[in-house]
Amino acid sequence: MTATRTTRQRDVIAHVLEGAEGPLAVGDVHGRALSDLPGLGIATVYRTLKLLTEQGRIHPVTLDGETRYEASGKGHHHHFSCTRCGRVFTLHTCPVALPRGTVYPGGFIVEAHEVTLYGQCPQCAAAPA
Repeated sequence: MTATRTTRQRDVIAHVLEGAEGPLAVGDVHGRALSDLPGLGIATVYRTLKLLTEQGRIHPVTLDGETRYEASGKGHHHHFSCTRCGRVFTLHTCPVALPRGTVYPGGFIVEAHEVTLYGQCPQCAAAPA
């Protein structure tokens, strides 16, 4: 495997994802990275997300048909999607006690699970409708 050089763009995009409260859409990554890199192009963001995914530093999360990205290494977790503002948050607790290897009637063997909860985040819930 060839070594990949480090660039300011890659560092900033990785930092944006590492500091995010949950997985981000490409446009959100681009918007947040622009504060450090005003001339950053969207094509560079796409290329960098692809590279960081291939390196295992980040991974894609599909929520409601949209691909978002988050930093790898967060362990077992789930997501909360705010129906009002559209932000997605990482939940560090598992709302489902469903261990790997659980066998459901009919012979379905659980290997993993993903849960996304929907509702209003604390900021939206506190704001007037």
